[in-house]
Amino acid sequence: MAPLILLVLLVLLWELLVRLFKVESWLLPAPTAIVASLIKDWPTLRSHTLVTLYEALIGFLLSVGFAFALAWVMDSVPLVRRALYPLLVTSQTVPIISVAPLFLIWFGYGLTPKVLVIVLVCFFPVAVSFLQGLADVDTEIIDLLRSMGASPWLIFRLAKLPAALPTFFSGLKIAATYSIMGAVIGEWLGAEAGLGYYMTLSQRSFLTARVFAIIVIITVLSLALFKVIEILERALTPWTRWQEES
Repeated sequence: MAPLILLVLLVLLWELLVRLFKVESWLLPAPTAIVASLIKDWPTLRSHTLVTLYEALIGFLLSVGFAFALAWVMDSVPLVRRALYPLLVTSQTVPIISVAPLFLIWFGYGLTPKVLVIVLVCFFPVAVSFLQGLADVDTEIIDLLRSMGASPWLIFRLAKLPAALPTFFSGLKIAATYSIMGAVIGEWLGAEAGLGYYMTLSQRSFLTARVFAIIVIITVLSLALFKVIEILERALTPWTRWQEES
């Protein structure tokens, strides 16, 4: 309850200071004005929210599938890991905001450039966390399975995958929150719909309350996706919960 109480107190303080100093709404709207804008513009906000959520889910799922497959290959073939891992790390030094305009030039203003931005944002944390989880598996278990004639696929399914799932889900939680951000960044640069597109229009019109309302929706979407991944983690890795309870 402590974070919730602190948040409520900060919002009340915000409301009080804005009213006390008579701050212009275009500069810093009061929380009540943001809520009013959220209610008033909800039909339009809802349609743009669905667009952003659709883009985020597609990009997130593609990045997870690609990261899972590549991490498995890198773990199975040490040469591939030595060749690709430094490139993966180096790729994160390139700001996404500087690469996204190229996607608009190559693929236009449709769904593809947004999905590519989301994949680039989400891929790295999932791949690295899963790869690290596969590398941290107890070697004695692997040696035991090999001595019993287990194939590499059987070793992966029985030993490596269950052991790596906790770190894999850690990467998924990070990527889930990044997916909404990636979709909004893609829409900032060029789109015909979506929360990022609507935020740009609102900002140019100095409708600051609506901008804050969009930020609230983006935050709620990110937290919701994080919670969904957390629920999946508890369902698919029950042994971690048993360890915590013991």
